[in-house]
Amino acid sequence: MDLVPVDRSPSALGTVLISGIPGSGKSTVAAALAARFAMSAHIEVDELQNLIVRGCHWPTPDGDPEADRQIFLRARNASLLAGSFVTAGFLPVVDDVVVRRSHLGFYRDRMTAGPLHVVFLAPGPDKAWERNNARHKRLTTNWAFLDEAMREELSGEGVWIDNADQTVDETVDAVLAATGLTAHAVPKTAA
Repeated sequence: MDLVPVDRSPSALGTVLISGIPGSGKSTVAAALAARFAMSAHIEVDELQNLIVRGCHWPTPDGDPEADRQIFLRARNASLLAGSFVTAGFLPVVDDVVVRRSHLGFYRDRMTAGPLHVVFLAPGPDKAWERNNARHKRLTTNWAFLDEAMREELSGEGVWIDNADQTVDETVDAVLAATGLTAHAVPKTAA
């Protein structure tokens, strides 16, 4: 069997990193954004964390050095995966809770295959908690305090979108407008 080249030219136009506190709509918006492109991938960083079979430490409000290490491990894996998709011609849309400048810097240092478009969804802590309680992937910890921490730590970084009163499609439109990316719909097949 002949080897088939995986990478293509041109590569994708960079990576989109969507962040926000839990319940802000990251995963939903990231999936909907990716669906607007003919060739794309949605990298849900929580799913990379779920790959750890034993020894997994999820972040806690109390802090945990091992959980902090794993935050950077999953960011490294997301970056590697995103780079692979970019060079293969797929626009990666990564969603992760990025609260610290060092975490964002880690992504910026590793996502070097094209531009990195950073978008923060900021519906406010009350709306995020309301959304959390209405979804299937429901968290028992109220992470509302991260809203203020994120705004203080990352003010001036990326693009901030208040999606409290927006539909998913309206938020995706706002992301496209803010990043300057042009969606390319999947061509319809003849019936």
